[in-house]
Amino acid sequence: MTIREVCDKYHISPDTLRYYERVGVIPAVNRTKSGIRDYTTQDLGCVENAICMRNAGVPVEMVVQYMKLCQQGDSTFAARRDLLKGVRSELLKQIEKCQQELKRLEYKIGRYETAIETGELVWDNAAEPPGCQQSDSGEKI
Repeated sequence: MTIREVCDKYHISPDTLRYYERVGVIPAVNRTKSGIRDYTTQDLGCVENAICMRNAGVPVEMVVQYMKLCQQGDSTFAARRDLLKGVRSELLKQIEKCQQELKRLEYKIGRYETAIETGELVWDNAAEPPGCQQSDSGEKI
């Protein structure tokens, strides 16, 4: 598969793909006799893994570390697991933060829906989620 085909398949730029190869996020890709990158099924698996990890917010340096561990073989299973557990822990923290922000937004939307019906914006201090603060204008932020 050519670099263009890989980029089209995964919706990434050729620059990103070349960068991933250059820094070790994916292993070096074989080239044709004319020097064109020729991605194999195994290469595509590495690209998918890299995209997945980057989408999860994993820093490039950590993805490189993970790939190095993979290349070292089966003796690194525990280290890879531990690295992924760390990634999972950070991702769960991000999810929790997003859930809290979603609760705030839902609370505010509910207050505005009530205000549209009644003509009066009232903040219910007992029902507001943690972290909502009242601004100088009385608006909950």
